[in-house]
Amino acid sequence: EVRLVESGGGSVQAGGSLRLSCVASGYSTTAMGNFVGWFRQAPGKEREGVAFILAGSGAYDYADSVKGRFTISEDNAKNTLYLQMNSLKQADTAMYYCAAGRPWQWASRRSPAAAVYHTWGQGTQVTVSS
Repeated sequence: EVRLVESGGGSVQAGGSLRLSCVASGYSTTAMGNFVGWFRQAPGKEREGVAFILAGSGAYDYADSVKGRFTISEDNAKNTLYLQMNSLKQADTAMYYCAAGRPWQWASRRSPAAAVYHTWGQGTQVTVSS
């Protein structure tokens, strides 16, 4: 059984930083074709993909809204993914989720559809105040 557990959320002032963690069990972060995405969802808004990492290739992708501020990384020894968030803005306030991608669906990584991601964590709240 695949399980993802996020942590690291909290409240921070604009301009501050947070690092989110996602511990994956039952899912290989190194197997070819696997990938993980970080998504966020604010109240009343659609779920938005913000950062993605493809196993074994060094490939990364970011939404334009976070490019240059957020960094996705992995510690394969710990089967843990991270999202370093710097220069946070009020617009970054949301629940953040990590999700395990279905093998070889990287081209569709920005879609949160069940056809692309099969397992989601419970989420961790990030609140940025002015």
